[in-house]
Amino acid sequence: QVQLVESGGGLVQPGGSLRLSCAASGNIFKINTMGWYRQAAGKQRELVATINSGGSADYTDSVKGRFTISRDNAKKTVYLQMNNLKAEDTAVYYCNAGIATKTAVGTIVGDYWGQGTQVTVSS
Repeated sequence: QVQLVESGGGLVQPGGSLRLSCAASGNIFKINTMGWYRQAAGKQRELVATINSGGSADYTDSVKGRFTISRDNAKKTVYLQMNNLKAEDTAVYYCNAGIATKTAVGTIVGDYWGQGTQVTVSS
């Protein structure tokens, strides 16, 4: 059983900062790419940022220069530092990870999601 647990969401004023964390736990053999997605009310879920096991990161254009994704492999945790937040960043943020687990029949790679954390940017 693998779990992703997010924390760090909340209410912040425009121009403010928040740091999201997502910790993986359970029967984990290896964690591949980790990422953050978000879903605003009435909209589809969209990719925000990803980081692979080697530390290479990619961002959607709307957050480049404002958000930074990082990971601590020893802690099995991915972070999203969000600066200069805007009202349009308001959404539920979800952590995602490709995780390999060892089973009796071999190694299986699954796609896992956290429960989501609300980020609201408002004055």
